[in-house]
Amino acid sequence: MKAKTILFPTDFSHTGDAALELATMLARDSGATLLIVHVEEPPLAYGGGELYYGIPEPATEDLKKMLVDVKPSDPQVSYEHRLITGDPASAMVKLAEEEGVDMIVLGTHGRTGVLRLLMGSVAEAVVRRAKCPVLTFKQPAGHDTHKASSGAK
Repeated sequence: MKAKTILFPTDFSHTGDAALELATMLARDSGATLLIVHVEEPPLAYGGGELYYGIPEPATEDLKKMLVDVKPSDPQVSYEHRLITGDPASAMVKLAEEEGVDMIVLGTHGRTGVLRLLMGSVAEAVVRRAKCPVLTFKQPAGHDTHKASSGAK
């Protein structure tokens, strides 16, 4: 598959770090640009008009700084950053359509059972809704991303 643009959403987790390596290799091999994206979720509104902020996410300016630090490991791979707002799955799919993305590569935490039921699965929603191919990457159990990226065993 010859891709021009690969969307890589990040949640700044170690699972995302590992998926970035995969996205980088795919972009390098196909000459594609990586579109590195973080979706900032807006506060939830309740029926009475009150806002529920839940677990506080970093401020928008802090998210922008964190996003700029997410870069492909191969300096020959071109990339762009985007910070968008919305429901993560819906926002990713919408951006992919607007930008004519050829593929989405995203990490998944691989939650199952009650955790998946309570937390939902962004990756599953993206797979179901996206019009382009979606490659999900689940970090193997017990795998330390930092050791793998530094070559240590």
